[in-house]
Amino acid sequence: MDRRSDYLYDLPEELIAQSPAEKRDASRLLVLDRSAEGVEHHEFRDLPGYLRKGDVLVLNDTRVIPARLNGHRPTGGQVEFLLLDPISDAEWVVLAKPAKRLTVGSEVLFEGGRKAVILEEGDEGRRRVRIEPPEGFRDWLEGHGSVPLPPYIHRDADKEDRDRYQTVYARHDGAVAAPTAGLHFTDGMLDSLEQIGVHVVRITLHVGIGTFRPVTVDDVSQHKMDFERYTVSEEAASRINAAKASGGRCIAVGTTSVRTLESVTDEEGHVQAGSGATNLFIRPPYQFKIVDALLTNFHLPGSTLLMLVSALAGRDRILSSYAEAVREQYRFFSYGDAMLIV
Repeated sequence: MDRRSDYLYDLPEELIAQSPAEKRDASRLLVLDRSAEGVEHHEFRDLPGYLRKGDVLVLNDTRVIPARLNGHRPTGGQVEFLLLDPISDAEWVVLAKPAKRLTVGSEVLFEGGRKAVILEEGDEGRRRVRIEPPEGFRDWLEGHGSVPLPPYIHRDADKEDRDRYQTVYARHDGAVAAPTAGLHFTDGMLDSLEQIGVHVVRITLHVGIGTFRPVTVDDVSQHKMDFERYTVSEEAASRINAAKASGGRCIAVGTTSVRTLESVTDEEGHVQAGSGATNLFIRPPYQFKIVDALLTNFHLPGSTLLMLVSALAGRDRILSSYAEAVREQYRFFSYGDAMLIV
């Protein structure tokens, strides 16, 4: 199962969600129990019934920044920047489009008296830029940047996306895409889970542009994952380890939480606190070290995320479940419905 073609499925275009559900927890929930046959169909509000006292639910609390900027060259040509990685408040790595004429020394002008000077050219449209003036850039960005919606959402971001393409527990700026499995949660549901004895723990992985990068080779062993920055606090590591030692399950919310947890867990199954960057590529027959269950959305055909969930539940079970979701008219991808693998 090292071929991209092994992870393809048919998806009608109309099932790709273009906007969020009316309410966060009003989405549907497909439950795949690996110890049983078939799947169950529920509402997301039914999730607490599948968790139990002593489990630890791990959330990714990254916050999506308004990373898409529209500017122009001094000669008038339009330029779009997607902010990728901050080197400092004054310097960023960006994805520029079109990038061909943005050579070292070129300038891009923005509203509000800001400009970007190209410092270095990189591959695939990447540029290292200096923002001038750097003072107050983060505040300026909140007013002038827009939410970087995924390319399969065929509309411009609006005011609603500022709130809905963000989890209710987002804390730390740095993502260019939302950890979408978490979009279904409300504060009330998180409170109710803690009341029944579920430990809710937060870690951080700043989701990068690589989440949208397609696998372009059929031999997936040749695919290179982008690095993404993570932080796991001492408190988070301690709470996860304590829950596991007491017999609780580690339930990851989203593939970003999975990749972070599996990257920081040692061979004895203990989560180690720290910060770093990971390009871990999880695909069958990966052996999970810490994650027992996963709450996730439905993923693109042939994607690394579909391979990750296949590593947990088995490719055949996943593809069968996806076929069932298509028949039942589930909504797919970032603003779509949820799936629980237990």
